[in-house]
Amino acid sequence: MDVIVILLPLAVAMGAVFAGLFVGAVRSGQFDDLDDPPQRILQDDP
Repeated sequence: MDVIVILLPLAVAMGAVFAGLFVGAVRSGQFDDLDDPPQRILQDDP
């Protein structure tokens, strides 16, 4: 029972950290354009 008292808050804290990192990445525009970079490599240079 003592393990649950330690692991449950640790799991919640880790989830909050990863959720915060994901929200920060979305706000910075890291996931805005996922289609152009793979297609850009196939196009000829002008």
